[in-house]
Amino acid sequence: MANRREFLTRTAAAAAGLAAVASLDPVLRAAPPPWPDLAVVHGADPAKNTRAALSAVGGMKRFVSKGEVVVVKPNIGWDRTPEQAANTNPHVVAALVAMALEAGAKTVKVFDRPCNDPRRCYTQSGIEAAAKAAGAEVSFINDRKFREVAIPGGVAIKAWPLYTDLLEADKIINVPIAKTHGTAKLTLGLKNWMGVMGGSRGRIHQDIGEALADLATVIHPAVTVLDATRILTANGPQGGDLKDVKRLDTIIAGTDVVAVDSYGATLFGLAGPGLAYVAAASRRGLGQMDLNKVRIQTVQA
Repeated sequence: MANRREFLTRTAAAAAGLAAVASLDPVLRAAPPPWPDLAVVHGADPAKNTRAALSAVGGMKRFVSKGEVVVVKPNIGWDRTPEQAANTNPHVVAALVAMALEAGAKTVKVFDRPCNDPRRCYTQSGIEAAAKAAGAEVSFINDRKFREVAIPGGVAIKAWPLYTDLLEADKIINVPIAKTHGTAKLTLGLKNWMGVMGGSRGRIHQDIGEALADLATVIHPAVTVLDATRILTANGPQGGDLKDVKRLDTIIAGTDVVAVDSYGATLFGLAGPGLAYVAAASRRGLGQMDLNKVRIQTVQA
């Protein structure tokens, strides 16, 4: 624990420096290595928080190279406004799109397979307008563009049709919102891949923990950015009642989606081992569930 305390002491000073230059270009203010495993950023501005979080874990140029095709994958599953906290905050999505383009991406694509009417979800969430304004190609899922993907060693699923645009991207940025879920308890980073599944994806609810871990063996995001600007504390994943929404003004970023989700669980008074998919992914060596073994940098943006 001494090493962890020393690390947090050192990074507290770094956090102050980051906040002081938060308005600068994210590439110019990117923190040098060694980077923390997780950056946890608090502040009133979701876009500024997102830029500070990426800066703390190395900057967007750590993840995106010139000329690459990048997918920014938010949750756009529901016909809900940003205030209802059922979809990823549009300012967070737009900030990631802008940063990827600033880092030299050739194209940034944004899409999801909603549960409600796609056109209403894309509009009501605010994500379509915000992502397009930032320079993204925003599209609806095309049912003809799924490809069967084998999942070697799959426990719950041995193969599944996944969206071709995701599979063919050079880099993937996973940007879920943190909220409750009736079956999985919470929907965080690992569960966000349901939005790129074809077929009758509801079938995985029978063994959702192992199924989501199966997907994580074949989908590898460059970075996961968990949106906790507002979290949905009850009646997820769709919500609808503002009394179920809690404003945290927080962004969590890291390359280890298991660690991101384990930290995300704490926002709801839970722990990583209590989420079947986090525990399953940890057992398979897909990431670190024990937060005592994770280097966490907290930043006030």
